[in-house]
Amino acid sequence: MGLRHSSGASGAPQVVKLVDNNNSPLKPEIILQEMNSLIGLNDVKNLISEIHAYVLIQRKREKERLCADPLALHMIFKGNPGTGKTTVARILAKLFKAMGVLSKGHLVEVERADLVGEYIGHTAQKTREQVRRAQGGILFIDEAYSLARGGEKDFGKESIDVLVRNMELNYQDTILILAGYNQEMEWFLRCNPGLCSRFPNIIAFPDYTITELIQIGELMLKKRQYALTFEAKEKLRLILDEQIRRGNAIEGNARMVRNLVEKTIRRQATRLVKRPRLTRQELMTLVPEDLA
Repeated sequence: MGLRHSSGASGAPQVVKLVDNNNSPLKPEIILQEMNSLIGLNDVKNLISEIHAYVLIQRKREKERLCADPLALHMIFKGNPGTGKTTVARILAKLFKAMGVLSKGHLVEVERADLVGEYIGHTAQKTREQVRRAQGGILFIDEAYSLARGGEKDFGKESIDVLVRNMELNYQDTILILAGYNQEMEWFLRCNPGLCSRFPNIIAFPDYTITELIQIGELMLKKRQYALTFEAKEKLRLILDEQIRRGNAIEGNARMVRNLVEKTIRRQATRLVKRPRLTRQELMTLVPEDLA
């Protein structure tokens, strides 16, 4: 499976193209397996399965000429950084493409700076351009609450109005996902009561537990052909416990684990680099002193 990852954290809007290396059509069942292989996120997985089933049944009802509800699949993703929001959005883009809901199945990641202009009329132009780029796929707006933070005269509200109008015009072949922190997104929805009815799918992404964070770290290391000794794993648990007690883990989650993994690999390299001979096992093994 070919997947070009992009953070979308800064710079130009990010487009993530989702393709199969063999150019063969992806089956929804395979994509759902990819979703279910993610660590944790049980409530998220269950809701995605419900949405998948809902879309299938509505399609079958249409074929039998029964009343079928329109497929309103716009979503709100609420959760702290590193809880898997962007990863799930990428998988959803593939899933809806495979099901025929979206014609292209690409993901366009943007933030406030990509949507809000500097003068009258500029915001509507910039926002419509991003909607056009996302046609046939998913428009993913990170920190969407920032669009409503500038007060009455701020151009962010103009962007919201343009997005809402385009949702109504292009709801059949474009999905809008607004993402951000829990409390900020709840505030954002209260500030814009009309948005709730347009986003029937509100998905909460919980923080990972220590056990889940360790599983994520071990999976990252396994993909790079590294492994923790038992003692190193216990030290990782202590480090994560300390970070959670300090409140740092909530701000990082899987991203914090990724940073720890990369630092640990560098420290192992520093420990081993002066040795004249190294076995395969030594190159793969991470010991407690490698964990900062």
